[in-house]
Amino acid sequence: MAKSINKVTVAKTTVRAKKAAAKVKAKPKLPLVEAQAAAGRTGVTGEVLDRLWAVVMDRRSADPAHSHSARLLSRGISKVAQKFGEEAVECLIEAATGNKAALVAESADVLYHLMVMWVAAGVEPADVWSELGRRESVSGILEKASRSRSPIVAGTTKIP
Repeated sequence: MAKSINKVTVAKTTVRAKKAAAKVKAKPKLPLVEAQAAAGRTGVTGEVLDRLWAVVMDRRSADPAHSHSARLLSRGISKVAQKFGEEAVECLIEAATGNKAALVAESADVLYHLMVMWVAAGVEPADVWSELGRRESVSGILEKASRSRSPIVAGTTKIP
């Protein structure tokens, strides 16, 4: 037998739907989202990164037995960074072997683990977006040359 729906239930559902729609419209957009919109891309956008960030932030206080994010965060920044590095290497391997489908999957893993690492380190996405925005109008070669070279960084073998 079908469940009967009365007018009060419909009214409550409509009010909830309108509130949810208002929240979605009020959300600020990331530069990535704006860039995708300007390029005419539709479907999944950079907003997925906002949602992912919110989930990881929410899971900080979750039970590590029930949340992968909480489990990673409970192990400390060193383990989170190690896990990010492992995922990045897996991504590099798939890129080097030309496995596009696996590269896409590993790239999603890298983005997730990067956000977990940001949470563990107290970095906000807005800080990273601001830095990217600052670099937009500067040639990559000039920007890299303008960075100060600390004694620690000067002794590394990073690719120029």
